[in-house]
Amino acid sequence: MSDRTKGPATVPVPKPGSGQSGSSAADEGTAARPKPRPGKGKKDDALPPPPPLPPVDQKARPVGAPMAPPASPPTVTTPATATATATDTKAAARGPRRARLRLTRIDPWTVMKTAFLLSIAFAVVTVVSVAMVWQVLGAAGVWDSINSTIQEAIGGEDVADFQVEDYVGTSRVLGFTMLVAAIDVILITAGATLTAFLYNMAAALLGGVEVTLAEDA
Repeated sequence: MSDRTKGPATVPVPKPGSGQSGSSAADEGTAARPKPRPGKGKKDDALPPPPPLPPVDQKARPVGAPMAPPASPPTVTTPATATATATDTKAAARGPRRARLRLTRIDPWTVMKTAFLLSIAFAVVTVVSVAMVWQVLGAAGVWDSINSTIQEAIGGEDVADFQVEDYVGTSRVLGFTMLVAAIDVILITAGATLTAFLYNMAAALLGGVEVTLAEDA
């Protein structure tokens, strides 16, 4: 007989419940598999081991003994600090710095003002000093002793009324002192100004006075 005359082919039909049983078996296998614990894995293996503990000092500190001071931190030296230290060391080895300057001109106007003020101060001091000296001489009785000495030495009625205060009294001496002080103010001011002009002329020809300045050691 040919194949066409054969009966229809039979297809196996799966039994009900066979697919569910397969999926349940897979689920049971997945559930039975142990889950990895959190925090454990490759990171735990990569952590370095803890550092070793320092050795314990065998010699125990006796009771009441002072504790050792803590070690001071190391001094950090920066390039700027090192440069400053090297500069100071070179300056100390070289000694104080010196500078040679030349005074080529003096301003006559400033010289005149300065000389005028100084001469006035000198005049005031002179007048006050003379007044104080004459007051002290009068209080000490110097004028009376001079009058008596002259009267005894010369004698006679002509010198009976002689008084030295009439010639060198306080008023006369102070008036003469003020006159001399005023003249000194004029002369000192004019002399200083003229000196400044003469120095400027000499400095223009010769270059002026050289001055060497040095810093304190």
